[in-house]
Amino acid sequence: MNRILLIDDDLGLSELLAQLLELEGFQLTLAHNGQVGLDLALEQDFDLILLDVMLPKLNGFEVLRALRQKKQTPVLMLTARGDEIDRVVGLEIGADDYLPKPFNDRELVARIRAIIRRTHSLPQDNPKSIQEFGDLQLDPARQEVYCQDVLILLTGTEFSLLYELVQHTGELVSKETLSESVLGKKLMPFDRSLDMHLSNLRKKMPERKDARPRVKTIRGKGYIWLP
Repeated sequence: MNRILLIDDDLGLSELLAQLLELEGFQLTLAHNGQVGLDLALEQDFDLILLDVMLPKLNGFEVLRALRQKKQTPVLMLTARGDEIDRVVGLEIGADDYLPKPFNDRELVARIRAIIRRTHSLPQDNPKSIQEFGDLQLDPARQEVYCQDVLILLTGTEFSLLYELVQHTGELVSKETLSESVLGKKLMPFDRSLDMHLSNLRKKMPERKDARPRVKTIRGKGYIWLP
């Protein structure tokens, strides 16, 4: 049974979501302020965290920043509808995805399942093998990547994005393909999620010894991981 932590100060919504998600087979833990939520997230292991932006004690961004210093637990942020800046900031800090309020129950469950599926499934038949791509070593079983023999801390979404790109080294991978395979959703107009995840990935990767960029953006089409 997948364990989910919901950090939201709306008591009524929290109770409704608890009933919904428990019926869907999830085990839910509730926290109604940012500090309690952060403490629980650091002390226990959850498969996913649902994190509201507007919270007492610590807001959602503060919780996420503190969490990412120690853990890479997948985070789905709940943002105000139409508040684009919240979504961008959340993705920059390390959220895996976002969902504007009010949201459809079915969409919430679908997003949760997609994130858990991609962060728990192994993208290869032999989970024990470590794959090498130039100066990268990827361990899909542990969802770990070493670059130049240094461990790079990536979120589950960032690892999935990296894995998908290096599997097609030298080839153009469309944004539509990446959105469906990595984010588990169709690419929508003006959705910057994929761009933000790639930006975060670029920042975390050390510079190549030949000084070439690791990934090339083909505007309006997709990305190429350079050999």
